[in-house]
Amino acid sequence: MRKKMLPIIMMLLTISTTAQMNGDSSSIKIDEVIIQANRLQLPVSENSNTVNIITRQQLENNPVHSVAEALQNVAGLDIRQRGVHGIQADVSLRGGTFDQVLILINGVKMADPQTGHHALNIPLNMDNIERIEILKGPAARIYGANAFAGAINIVTRTPDKAFVNINLEGGQNSLGAISISAALPKGDFNQYFSVGRQFSDGYRFNSDYDISNYLYQAEYKIDATQKLDVMGTFTDREFGANRFYGGTSEFWKNQYEEIQTSLFNIGHQKVTDKFAIKTRFNWRRNQDEYLLIRDEPNFYRNLHISNVLTLESHANFHSELGTTGVGVELSSVYLRSNNLGKRDHQIATLFLEHRASFLNNKIDLTPGIAISQYSDFGARLFQGIDLGYKISKGVKLFGNMGYTWRIPTFTDLFYEDAGNMGNDKLEPESALSYEFGVKYDANGVRANLSWFLRDGTDLIDWTKAADTLKWQPNNISNLAMMGIDASIDFNPTARFGKDFFLKNIRLGYTFIDAEVPQNIVGISRYVLENLNHQFTARIDYRIGGKLFHNISYKYIDRETMDDYSLIDTKFYWKADNYSIYLAANNLLDVEYFETNLVQMPGTWIYGGVKIRLDYSK
Repeated sequence: MRKKMLPIIMMLLTISTTAQMNGDSSSIKIDEVIIQANRLQLPVSENSNTVNIITRQQLENNPVHSVAEALQNVAGLDIRQRGVHGIQADVSLRGGTFDQVLILINGVKMADPQTGHHALNIPLNMDNIERIEILKGPAARIYGANAFAGAINIVTRTPDKAFVNINLEGGQNSLGAISISAALPKGDFNQYFSVGRQFSDGYRFNSDYDISNYLYQAEYKIDATQKLDVMGTFTDREFGANRFYGGTSEFWKNQYEEIQTSLFNIGHQKVTDKFAIKTRFNWRRNQDEYLLIRDEPNFYRNLHISNVLTLESHANFHSELGTTGVGVELSSVYLRSNNLGKRDHQIATLFLEHRASFLNNKIDLTPGIAISQYSDFGARLFQGIDLGYKISKGVKLFGNMGYTWRIPTFTDLFYEDAGNMGNDKLEPESALSYEFGVKYDANGVRANLSWFLRDGTDLIDWTKAADTLKWQPNNISNLAMMGIDASIDFNPTARFGKDFFLKNIRLGYTFIDAEVPQNIVGISRYVLENLNHQFTARIDYRIGGKLFHNISYKYIDRETMDDYSLIDTKFYWKADNYSIYLAANNLLDVEYFETNLVQMPGTWIYGGVKIRLDYSK
C-alpha cells in the first residue's frame, strides 16, 4: 500500500519544484489570509502547521451544495454522507472519528454534547461563506478539548458594499433551491441578511429532504479601534432517513428525522498596535427529533434538546519578546432527552501561548498550554508547541506536537435502544500528536507535504462481539494513526495574468496506516474505518469568453469498504451581474457507499442562475 503513494508524491513535488524555478515576483493573496484562531492570528504563510483554505471563489465554482461536499476535495478529510447535499454527514480528519473534529463558525464552537453526528448541521447558505479554514493536527491548546484531530473554521462574509444576491436552482429528483441575501451598509453600521431553502423528493425511497437556513449579521464600528458584532443563524432540516441507523432489513427504511440548529453570538473587539482583545457570548441550541417509523410517530421516538452557553475573552499582546496570547472560556452545557435523560456539565478553560521569532524571523517558536476543568471529568492539561524554519522565500520547514483529549458524549455514556447500549463507565480518550513537514507559498503556488502521527490512548469505539448483540462503546487500548498528507493549490493567473485561460489546479493525497490495537473484540463501528488512500484533483479553466469549466476527481480507499472513484463537473457562464451554470455530480454513475448502509446517488444533474444587484457607488 505504501508503494501506491510514491508516484503521486513525486508528481506533487515535481509541480512544486517547477513552480519555484520558473516563478516570478507575484503571489496569490491567500497567503495573506489571517487564520481566525482566537488569540494568535497569523497569515497562512506564517503558520507552522498544516492549514488548508477553501476560498469563496472555489466554493462558487465547484459543483457543491453544502460545506460537507466542499470538504470532500481536501486531502486528509474523509466525509461520510448519509443524506445528500449536507443533510447529515460525518467528518473524519486524518483517521479520527466524527467526534474528534471540532467545527466552528467565526471561531465559535459548534460541538454538540449529544453526539458528533450534529457537527455539520451548519446553519448557513453557501452564499454566506467567505472561506473555510482547515487546521490539521493537534489543536486542543488552541480551541479546547474537542479539537482532537483538528479543527474546521467556517468564516462568514462581512460585506461593506450594498447588494442583493438571488440564487435559483433546479434539477433531477425534483431538486429545487432559492436563496436571497442582502448587504445594507450605512456609515459605521453594516448589516447582512440571508434566507434560503433547498428541497428534493430524493433519489430513492424515503430520501427526500427540506432545508431552510436563516442568517442575520451586523457590525458596528465604535471608533477606529473598536467594534461590536452580532450574528444569529438558524437551520431547519426535515429528511427521510432510509437506513441511516440500524440494520439491513426492510424495517429500517422508514426512519425520519427533524433537526433545528441555531447559533447566536454577540461580541466586542478592540485592536490597537500593541494589543487586541475580543470578548463574546454565544448560545448554540440543537433539537433532534427521530422517528423509527415515519408514519407512526408513537411507535418509537427520540427527542433531544441541547443548549451550550459560552462566555469567552481572548487577548494578545505584542512586545520585544514576541506575541503573547491569553484567553478564558466558561461554558454551561445542558441536555434534555426522553432517552438520555437530564444531563449537564460545566467547563472552564484557560489558554496561554507565546510566539517568538529569531534570526531575522527565520525561526519561529510557539509553545502553548490550555487547562480545562470539567465538572464531571476533572481537570486536564493540553500542552503543545509549533516550530518553523524559513529556508528561503516561500519555503518553510515546520513541526509541531501536542496533547489532545475528548470526553465522551452523552450518547456514548447513556444512550439505549434495541440495538445500542451506552456505557457510563467510559473514560475520556487522549492522544499525543506529532507532525513534520515542508511548505511552499509563493509564485501562485501553495504546496504542503507532511508526515503525521497520532498515538491514541483509551479511544472510544462502539463494538460488539457478534451481530446478535448490542453495540456498546468501550475504551480500547492504544491506536496509532500514521500517514502522509500532501497538497498543491496552483493559481496560474497569479503568474500569467488574469486573462490566462487556466484558473486553478488543486491536487491532494493522503495515506494513513493504522496500527490496530490487540484488545478490540468482534466488530468495530467507527475507529477502524479510516482512509487508506485518498487522491483528489480539480481543475478550473476558461473555455472561451465568459464560459468556464470545472472538473473534479476523487479516489477513496477505506480500510473496511470498497474503494471507488467519482467525477463531478460544472459549466458556468459569468457576466458582470449574473451567472448561469449546469453541473453534474457522479458523472459516471458509480455505485458507492460512504457508510455501510446508505447507497449514495448516481448521476445527478442540476442547473441554476445567480443574480447580483449591486447598489454600491
